[in-house]
Amino acid sequence: MLLFFDSRLFCFAELRFACLLTSCLSGKACYLHLQERSVQNDKFSFSIYLCYLVYAPLYIAGPIISFNAFASQLGMPQNNYSVRDVSWYGSRWLFSLFLMELMTHLFYYNAFAISGLWKQLSPMDVFIIGYGVLNFMWLKFFLMWRYFRLWSLICGIEAPENMPRCINNCYNLESFWKSWHASFNKWLVRYMYIPLGGSQRKLLNIWVIFTFVAVWHDLEWKLLSWAWLTCLFFVPEMILKSLANAFQVESAFGKFIFRELSAVAGAITITCLMVANLVGYVIGLSGINWFISWFLQKEGLPILGGMFITFYVGTKLMFHIDDAKKRRHQH
Repeated sequence: MLLFFDSRLFCFAELRFACLLTSCLSGKACYLHLQERSVQNDKFSFSIYLCYLVYAPLYIAGPIISFNAFASQLGMPQNNYSVRDVSWYGSRWLFSLFLMELMTHLFYYNAFAISGLWKQLSPMDVFIIGYGVLNFMWLKFFLMWRYFRLWSLICGIEAPENMPRCINNCYNLESFWKSWHASFNKWLVRYMYIPLGGSQRKLLNIWVIFTFVAVWHDLEWKLLSWAWLTCLFFVPEMILKSLANAFQVESAFGKFIFRELSAVAGAITITCLMVANLVGYVIGLSGINWFISWFLQKEGLPILGGMFITFYVGTKLMFHIDDAKKRRHQH
């Protein structure tokens, strides 16, 4: 009986390892496998730890990677990305760099935001500037992080992607923050979110974590206000998501209504995200009174309504993109 149990345990371990290896070779869960598996005792040396600390692609401005994932790839370099894949990855980076050059030469979002000239513009222009600043910031970090990840891949070290999803393809706050500096998000989940209680204290944890993130960036009131506004907008989304998970829809009409309500919720989330980033990176705390006074004016509601409809249509388009990806993976 004991021998039978041991053989079953051994088979289960081999099957689990095979599944992990398969998912690793497919590139879907490779980093998780490298991070969670133990490394040999000889890897825990001062020289290897020093290499981990000062490894340029990770130390300068690259993605955050665990020691286990780094040390396990020193003896066996990554094989998920072929030379052709790395070359295509670098070509896409060059194309993105060209796009950044076009943006900095033709669009002056940051100049308007930094100089304060936005105060002389219409509310619609201010929202466009805020949207442009957000896209510029995304592309700037995208280029920086992907450059160092490309360097790391050429050296044979696979690191997590920091910008796995386009900023214009996120219709809820949770997916947005999972896709913005994703390796830092993994670090926060592993070393702050779970020790603080995880999903059982989610409504309280987000305030601690976003405050930490704001102070980690810089000790400024506008960044703290950005963090607390984000948390304030996060609370209703989490409540609605928990209610939606508990609500089962079976009829076609019910699914249609649920999808439309989800699109409306996505449009509200994008609007809230725009407002939080406007306060954090464009108008600051001093611009909140201006924003509220503009909203109470007659011209504020039509502009906000037009933007809301635009975000609603954009959210429906994101739904179709996600559905197409699911169908492609199924086939």
